[in-house]
Amino acid sequence: MPEILEVESYRRLAERVVGATIAHGWADAYAAKKLSAPSAWSRAVKGLTIHAASRRGKLLLLETDGPTLGLRFGMTGVLLLDASAGLEGLFYGPHRFKEEWLRAGVALDDGRRLLVHDPRRLARVEVAPALDQLGPDALTLTKAQFNDVVTITRGDGPAIKARLLDQSVVAGVGNLLGDEMLFRAGIDPRTPTGRLDQVQRQQLYRAFNQTLRTLQRRGGSHLGDHMDGRFPGGHCPRDGGAMLSETIGGRTTYWCSQHQH
Repeated sequence: MPEILEVESYRRLAERVVGATIAHGWADAYAAKKLSAPSAWSRAVKGLTIHAASRRGKLLLLETDGPTLGLRFGMTGVLLLDASAGLEGLFYGPHRFKEEWLRAGVALDDGRRLLVHDPRRLARVEVAPALDQLGPDALTLTKAQFNDVVTITRGDGPAIKARLLDQSVVAGVGNLLGDEMLFRAGIDPRTPTGRLDQVQRQQLYRAFNQTLRTLQRRGGSHLGDHMDGRFPGGHCPRDGGAMLSETIGGRTTYWCSQHQH
């Protein structure tokens, strides 16, 4: 967390500052880790006018009359516009505000502040971020692009859960969304991508889109159908089967022992 749905809510919040000019900016050493120094952020953003707020996967983009500014939110980052938040809280993050957890931001010429609040210090700011390392955006993924996601040209490829989490393949799917997609599709997350048959591919494509639409309407990536069983010793909310857990693609993964094959 946050995943693509949360960052899309941040993008909508950032749209409120389109047309404003940045008076000054600041970033701490954690948020500026991708820059040469924390002061590089303040030098780069001063005087820029924000023309648009866009997004690629989990990367929020502020398009300006100069370089594009990138904001990444790590595990617990939330975008704030003064007292307004892009969302109320994160599944894996504290649902409270502390001034000491503000990692970066910009002050606008109209007095407002756009801020990154992040207890775990994994959020990052970037200047002119490279987008060529990111795959197509999950919310606008076409059928042809999805076919590329599940097509492996050599061997069996990685586990399908790991493939979905690979941001260079498809941008925006995180741990919770990936588990929910596979839960709905009835696919074991350990299945090598290259071994998915045509029926499984079709089921996963439907579940991919259904998950994003449904959870966006519900209000976040943490509101999936599998979540009630997402704990050690949990049982599947659909059929009562034991929920299994394993680290796949570097993330703790849960799936049903009965209906996910």
